[in-house]
Amino acid sequence: MEYHIADRIAGVQGSMIRELFKLAADPNMIAFGGGNPSPDTFPTGEIARITADVLANSPASVLQYGLSEGYPPLRETMKKHLEAVEHISFEKNELFIVSGGQQCADLITKVLVNEGDTVLVEEPSFVGCLNTFRSYGAKLCGIPMEPDGMNLEALEKALREQKKVRLLYIISSFQNPTGFTTSAEKRQKIYELAKKYDVCIFEDNPYGEIRFAGEHIDPIKSFDTDGRVLYAGSFSKTMAPAFRLGFLAFDKALTARVTVAKQCTDVHSTTLFQYICNEYMTKCDYKGHIEKTCALYRHKCDLMLGEMEKKFHPDVRFNRPEGGLFVMAFLPEGMDSYPFVAEGIKRGVACVPGIAFAADEGGTHNGFRMNYSSPSDENIVRGIDILGRLTHEWMSR
Repeated sequence: MEYHIADRIAGVQGSMIRELFKLAADPNMIAFGGGNPSPDTFPTGEIARITADVLANSPASVLQYGLSEGYPPLRETMKKHLEAVEHISFEKNELFIVSGGQQCADLITKVLVNEGDTVLVEEPSFVGCLNTFRSYGAKLCGIPMEPDGMNLEALEKALREQKKVRLLYIISSFQNPTGFTTSAEKRQKIYELAKKYDVCIFEDNPYGEIRFAGEHIDPIKSFDTDGRVLYAGSFSKTMAPAFRLGFLAFDKALTARVTVAKQCTDVHSTTLFQYICNEYMTKCDYKGHIEKTCALYRHKCDLMLGEMEKKFHPDVRFNRPEGGLFVMAFLPEGMDSYPFVAEGIKRGVACVPGIAFAADEGGTHNGFRMNYSSPSDENIVRGIDILGRLTHEWMSR
């Protein structure tokens, strides 16, 4: 039969990054394109022990239906953790456990954004959330990124001129795809602008704990006094992506609405993995685990950056991230990175063109994102050598 596809999904394109995963399946392809954490960071021994113990002694407690709001012990653990690490108060805030950080975007958009409303986003930004906003019929308006965060003049101009702005989306630390971190000063000014124009902020912080350089910066949520910041995080980068667990902190006034939105989506997130996370965080060396993870990514990031400094053409700029999983390189202004990336794939190295992360999918972008967390050291060296030679060829054309 001929299906009538709903407008909300008909115009949403599949993730270019997911398509690149298919290329990465080729054993000869050097994969800089994904965003996978290193399997070396998975605490497999502890996961196996915790799982075996609960399934042997109390299986019904983790295999039965659970609460929509999340496994209560893990919710309390995360509240205490965020109070201690990120200085987020839960006197007026609530926290739910959800099915991955991506579900945070779905629930926030479902609750706060109507079709035709405007969502302001960093330009470039995480394609998964951009597509969620698009699927609900939102209009996206990109705000250019600078090394210390969004351009504030462009942000205020958009807040002043765009119609029906309902949400401002920001990845405050080690942004995907750029690796940029929004400075403490800009975080404060972004919050003040959101208050001035009465807009909610969706602060996405899935990489926040993966800091291996520089000083900690408190999230915007930590100084939110009027409940306009909804703060999202994930266990995918600190435990294991397959758990599909994230968390969402928000003003208590939204509790009933977020609960219903969650129930309409998946009823509740998997209790077994919530149990494992809580046991690991409370009874194992979670702090040491994070320190080891950060040390591994520091090494991999330094290796990639060092090779880029040696091999890339000097006209190709790139940032030096202080954490997270990504570095973004930029061809000279006016150049389109898409054909560059396509040629790189032909030569056996997959990265992601900047246009994949753009609010305006019809434009061009001079950046390309590379992931350093999952490739081996050998592949980092080999891959950057290939791309480096390509940059010199590209600049000579």
